[in-house]
This record gives sequence, C-alpha cells and structure tokens, in this order.
Amino acid sequence: MPRTPIMGAGGIVVRGGPRPLIALVQRSKDDAWVLPKGKLKRKEAPIVAAEREVVEETGYRVEIHDYLGAISYKVGRKLKLVEFWRMQALGKTGRRPTDDIKAVQWLPLDAAIKQLELPLEQLFLRNVGPRVLGPAAPVATPVAGRPPMKVPPGVAPSPAPDVARLPAIVVAEEGRRSFLQFILDAFTFRRRSRA
Repeated sequence: MPRTPIMGAGGIVVRGGPRPLIALVQRSKDDAWVLPKGKLKRKEAPIVAAEREVVEETGYRVEIHDYLGAISYKVGRKLKLVEFWRMQALGKTGRRPTDDIKAVQWLPLDAAIKQLELPLEQLFLRNVGPRVLGPAAPVATPVAGRPPMKVPPGVAPSPAPDVARLPAIVVAEEGRRSFLQFILDAFTFRRRSRA
C-alpha cells in the first residue's frame, strides 16, 4: 500500500533594493543552508503553511506573490513534497527565528544557489531564480496552441502548477490547477474507492 507523502511548504524570499537578495536559513541540526520551509500542520493550507514557516524561520514579515512549483525527495522511507511561493520581505517581525534555525543569510541569486546544501534545491532555485527576481505580474509560458496568459494587476496569483519540467521538480504555469493537488486528489480518490 502506498504511503501518504509528507507535505511541506516554503518560500523563495526576496529582499528588494538595487541588488535583490534571497533568504537562506541555516539549520541547527546539521548546519546546512536551505530554503525556508517546513511541514504543514493538520488541515493547514499549503500557502498558509508557507507563510507561517518563512516568518518563523527568517524573522521577516512577507507578502506572497506567485506559486513557483514544488520539489519532492525521500525522507527515510517516505516521500516529501514541498511547494514554494515567491515572497517579498516586508520587514522584521521583531522575533528571533525558531530554535531549529541557527542563522539567516541574504545573498544574490548566484551566491544563494552555490550556498544551498541540497542539490535539488540548487536546481530548483536555478530554474525559478530569474522569475523570482522578475516583475510581480508574471507572464506564463505559452502552451501549444494557446497565446501566453498575462496575470492582470490586482488578481490573486495562481496557487498551483500543472507542468513538470524536470524529474522531482514541478515548475508552475500561471492560471492552472496544482499538479500536486491533482496527484493528491487522485491518490485520495483511489484510497476512498478501496474502502
């Protein structure tokens, strides 16, 4: 019987200025530099968990922009799926990061990619980095036979991807249903239909 995956969420957090910087956090347990992220609480929406985890781990309030995609990897014998959103740092919360975070570092894109400990996170950030540093209203990649879709100002960003571009990485296309949500819905439907 397939195991239920561990669900996580996080953010690629950008601090503006003439040279935008990306937040990385150093875990206390192994000193590894990673993207801010964490597990979902019971019945918590991924986007809510992403904001909560980023605020707890970086000590910064954030504004959530568009959905960037997801990565998946094994944790022991279980699969972990982590969804990411692009976030803008608004300012410090006045609280220190959680105890499981040793330090927070703000780096330019290339330096952030090199500093990341996990190769899958490096690959993910390399793929979404230009979009993260781009304008707030993204333009979607065209799908065969359809013109590119522009997200008008004031419209909530798409919460989901639909196109897998690399193994274990889902890169979002704006305006589409979550690929992970589709898979999880199918998984849940299969389990319910067997009961």
